[in-house]
Amino acid sequence: MGFLFDSIVMFSTQILFFAFGWIFFLWHLFKDYECHHRTVQVIFAVTFALSCTMFELIIFEIIGLLDMGSRFFHWKLNLYVMLFVVVVLVPFCIAYFITGNIRFLQKYKIISACICWTLFVYLFLKIGDPFPILSPQHGILSIEQIISRVGVIGVTVMALLSGFGAVNCPYTYSSYFLRHVTDADIHALERKLLQTNEMIISKKKRLAIAKRAAESQRGEEVTNGGGIWARFRPSTPLATTENVSQLQEDIRIHEELSRQLFLESVDLHATKDRIEYSKTFKGRYFNILGYFFSLYCMWKIFMCTINIVFNRVGKKDPVTKGFEILVHYMGFDVDVGFWSQHVSFILIGVMIVTSIRGLLITLTKFFYAISSSKSSNIIVMGLAQIMGMYFVSSVLLMRMNMPESYRKIITQILGDLQFQFYHRWFDVIFLVSALSSIGFLYLAHKQAPEKHTTKDLKLSSAFRE
Repeated sequence: MGFLFDSIVMFSTQILFFAFGWIFFLWHLFKDYECHHRTVQVIFAVTFALSCTMFELIIFEIIGLLDMGSRFFHWKLNLYVMLFVVVVLVPFCIAYFITGNIRFLQKYKIISACICWTLFVYLFLKIGDPFPILSPQHGILSIEQIISRVGVIGVTVMALLSGFGAVNCPYTYSSYFLRHVTDADIHALERKLLQTNEMIISKKKRLAIAKRAAESQRGEEVTNGGGIWARFRPSTPLATTENVSQLQEDIRIHEELSRQLFLESVDLHATKDRIEYSKTFKGRYFNILGYFFSLYCMWKIFMCTINIVFNRVGKKDPVTKGFEILVHYMGFDVDVGFWSQHVSFILIGVMIVTSIRGLLITLTKFFYAISSSKSSNIIVMGLAQIMGMYFVSSVLLMRMNMPESYRKIITQILGDLQFQFYHRWFDVIFLVSALSSIGFLYLAHKQAPEKHTTKDLKLSSAFRE
């Protein structure tokens, strides 16, 4: 009865996670798009449910909910299904949809998809060669080898997103990085935009008159032969002397200028709204949060550098380290067993919530940036692939943040992996991503004030012409 009850609890929560993933897919991710392919919707929701279930099992491990045998069984079941999804099902669907968009392969979609999937499996297995993740005691197709390769890809994605987020978060929330924008700047830019549009309309009128006059003149010459009737033909003094090709080039230049001015106007309005928002109570709170994340980013970059230089990997979780400092160095009388469980539960819970929320926000922005009607199915499958590998890797790295007593079952499930390698690899990719993001945002921030000057010069030269 105990195993049956535990299974009912697990499958019930998985249904709730599946429903949440389905709602997020239809109401948030695809609120401005249409994706009627039911298989895509189901696979995305299943991947989300499996990912959340892995985090749920971590929480159950800490608080001791469900029987140990039941937890072990559902860990195994959930992990095997997840690996099947990210290694077999989703890659095959991606290959199927890609070949379906190629005209000469549409009749052989299944065969082409199988060939592409076979190539993917070969590359997936070869990805482990440059890394110290192979273990001679396991076969190349063992579960440990598959998890190790999923971990390499997932940890890389996690580190890239974490490095960019650690830099972009303080840049976004801190009012220090906001450009100084006034209403006068916005009105001046909108006047230039209006003048440019008026000039485009004027040149288009001249172009239309020139074309009509030229066509009328050619038609009359053909009809009347240019005889005595040519004396009574109405004159077209300036229209026929217009340089049509030059007018078309001027219109193209001014339309491009108008587009640039419009985008700059939208950017100024958004910046002005952010300035107004930063003056509110919530804006001040996020401003303080931005400074906090700035310190966190510098500390994280410093620690990653130290870990890489000295080849150091932490062996104890932060909770255990904190209680050791309280007990041994500060003399506090603390029930370590009791409080480590509760603090670990809170810490892991916060990490899980922030991981899920951060990944969903990132996936949504990425989807809106590149999605189209033809590529939406492929992109959603790609997002499901990234999400599955991301959360498997999150469990792999989150193991280090758990006390030793809670790591045992996760270590048994994941197998004999080189856990220290993944932490070092995360530090390397995080450092590269963070430094690259700092350089990119620095250049973007430095060039932002120069946009007005550049556009003013373009506009002045256009008016002079």
